[in-house]
Amino acid sequence: MPKVTVVGHGTFEVEKGTKLTLALEDNGVHILHRCGGNAKCTTCRVEVLEGDFHELTSVEQQAFSAKQIEDDNLRLSCQVRVNDDVTVKPVMTVESSGLEAGPRPVE
Repeated sequence: MPKVTVVGHGTFEVEKGTKLTLALEDNGVHILHRCGGNAKCTTCRVEVLEGDFHELTSVEQQAFSAKQIEDDNLRLSCQVRVNDDVTVKPVMTVESSGLEAGPRPVE
């Protein structure tokens, strides 16, 4: 099983193919996902420090473009699946933002 290391939160194993947003949430990381995992709000973005999620999806490209976000190390956790070991740093959490997480994304 792949391991996800989250800066400030530790490391945990997840089932291969798990959506990163759900892996984070299910392991106590209160990542935001204000649009419910529909790649509209970009609040679920993470900085990828180690590992690879391959190329940005077209949905991610559109979302980042719409919000004028340019950073090659950012990914939308609602759009990527964990298939290998990764280390990430959430950009926005419930604790850092004071906002509610939002509706839980679907599998």
